[in-house]
Amino acid sequence: MTQATLSQKLKRAATELSVFVELGKTLTSSLDIKEVLRVMMSKVSELLRPKTWSLLLLEEERSELAYEVVVGYDRSHAKKRIPVGKGVEGWVAREGKPLLVNGTKDLERLRIAPHMRVQDPFSMLCVPLRSKGKTLGVIEVTDRTGKRIFKPEDLTILGTLADYTAIALENAKNFQRVQELTITDDITGLYNSRHLHHMLDFEIVRSRRYQLDFSLIFLDLDYFKRVNDQYGHLIGSKLLREFGQFIARGLRQLDVGTRYGGDEFVILLPQTAKKEGYKAARRIRARLAGTYFLQSEGLNIKITASFGVSSYPNDAFTKDDMIRLADQAMYRVKGTGRDDVAMA
Repeated sequence: MTQATLSQKLKRAATELSVFVELGKTLTSSLDIKEVLRVMMSKVSELLRPKTWSLLLLEEERSELAYEVVVGYDRSHAKKRIPVGKGVEGWVAREGKPLLVNGTKDLERLRIAPHMRVQDPFSMLCVPLRSKGKTLGVIEVTDRTGKRIFKPEDLTILGTLADYTAIALENAKNFQRVQELTITDDITGLYNSRHLHHMLDFEIVRSRRYQLDFSLIFLDLDYFKRVNDQYGHLIGSKLLREFGQFIARGLRQLDVGTRYGGDEFVILLPQTAKKEGYKAARRIRARLAGTYFLQSEGLNIKITASFGVSSYPNDAFTKDDMIRLADQAMYRVKGTGRDDVAMA
């Protein structure tokens, strides 16, 4: 080995060590999944300089890998799903083992992706993201230009990056789960009033800055006490759970559905003027009229609700006034026959 070669190897080793130290500090201090993935992107690019690479996370309920980070591919690539066990990525996810593939002959020899359509030159690294004996996803790095042939030491580097990332992802996901528990109603699965107040603060600032309207629907189930009295509180809780699911199914991606307390619910409708908020409440009422609850319990319970709608800035400028006015509008409906919608 020449002095120049040795010097080059030492320089590369020092660079790798520096990157890993920085990576370890950053990833172990972050509980934000997006930040973890952003750091991972920069370090893969810095150490391996691939033309294309991706990070896929495992969707356990569907037994599929979904693209979370895509670099160098077109946008359509990111929409694909890879079943566990299929192709190189699926094999790595199922077996939990790293893989180095150089050329189509390697693919044929390994017999793990017989239907994978690739042409030489082709070099690929794929490693699992594993934490506590569990596969979270995979990272794959590919070069199809022929300018880069990956080596076993590259696989080791990527594996180390993956180990750091897996630990950070697991920590971030655990933190996210704890956060969700603190803002989620345990009966309905909707958000709780604490999260509603947080989102109202955010929406007021955003709407003021960009001169947007938003609306609030306050609704209360009619005669819910009769359900508890007739069938018991366990059935009442199951009805609330199904009603929470009913609300969630009708929300847009940007809407926020919350259980405010008891049988009261609040829906936050960003970027929605008062008239549109009123229409949204009437649509919920119409859907409710055609819905039967607790059929799985051998019951066919129909319920109605009373709705009140307020809007920013048409009716109020503070979250407390928004809630109060929508609540008052709802109680006007309660006092005039129930099962209707009123505006503040």
